[in-house]
Amino acid sequence: MNLDPKPYSAACDRNKDPILEVLKQHLAAARSVLEIGSGTGQHAVHFAKQLPHLLWQCSDRAENLPGISAWLNEACLPNTPPPMQLDVTGTWPVTRFDAVYSANTLHIMSWQEVETFFGALPGVVQHDATLTIYGPFRYAGRHTSASNAAFDASLRQDVPHRGIRDFEAVDELAKAAGFALLADHAMPANNRCLVWKLDAKSPTN
Repeated sequence: MNLDPKPYSAACDRNKDPILEVLKQHLAAARSVLEIGSGTGQHAVHFAKQLPHLLWQCSDRAENLPGISAWLNEACLPNTPPPMQLDVTGTWPVTRFDAVYSANTLHIMSWQEVETFFGALPGVVQHDATLTIYGPFRYAGRHTSASNAAFDASLRQDVPHRGIRDFEAVDELAKAAGFALLADHAMPANNRCLVWKLDAKSPTN
């Protein structure tokens, strides 16, 4: 029986170290990260501890902030400010960040929300920002595994607007926001870690 009052995700424990290796590679020169959809807060604590050069700004919808705060308060790290309330369809912060990170969020959002997410990015990033997205994706309209296909079907059955997104469609949204694909890392459990870099020729808003 888990008596810990903090929210907990077993998936976060499983994927945190593989994701960390990608972040170490691509965020070595960054100084601040905006995490979209921080969920339980587990990733933030793990990454901020291992990457002390980064200010790690958590964000999520209001109902998730207490759980995130519980993780941050327990860890008491100097580079994790209080989480901010952020719904991708609402008001975004005016602060600009060197990087944006989000894990397992695009398949939970509606496609319209995914479009809004990418459309808002130019307003919150610095001119050389890095964008990192972790999660499952389809390629050329096909799932990469039978388990992903089953997961996609369960998502759509529960909430029809949800579902695993097509890499090509997401990449087009990133391009429209001024980002060029830098890397596509294969991850455990048939997930991917996609990394884009803001094109220096594309001015931010």
